[in-house]
Amino acid sequence: MRVYGIVGWKNAGKTGLMERLVSEITARSFTVSTVKHAHHSFDVDHAGKDSFRHRAAGASEVLLASRNRVALMQEMRGAREATLPELLQRLSPVDLVLVEGYKRDGHAKIEAHRAETGNPLIAPEDDTVKAVASDVALELDRPVFGLDDTALIADFILAEVGL
Repeated sequence: MRVYGIVGWKNAGKTGLMERLVSEITARSFTVSTVKHAHHSFDVDHAGKDSFRHRAAGASEVLLASRNRVALMQEMRGAREATLPELLQRLSPVDLVLVEGYKRDGHAKIEAHRAETGNPLIAPEDDTVKAVASDVALELDRPVFGLDDTALIADFILAEVGL
């Protein structure tokens, strides 16, 4: 499976870039799935709903299905966090999986960077970062794109993964 990552510090523009890339790449007739890493607890369910009640009662997995979508919620209940390769194995085949986060994993990535955050660049210390998408001009030893240059960034990623 072809995998490419988007990394960066908080408020660097990762999610907006991911959203634009999914739209751009799917408009080119490629199939795309995404993986998003969260550093905090999250819930896609709501208190009082049947599926929430199933989980609260102790179910390890709850599969919620309708004609429009399927959601599988798995409770970790103290188990170790799944690795990115383990999570990728759970996905149905697609042309490209875009990964937001997992900045320490070994897959190729583009770093999203906004100068106003004041955070240092990840790229100079990480050779898995193949390019940077920034809101300011940067002098680096790899390509630098404008943060909003979605089509050019998509071209770069698709070329990198051979699509």
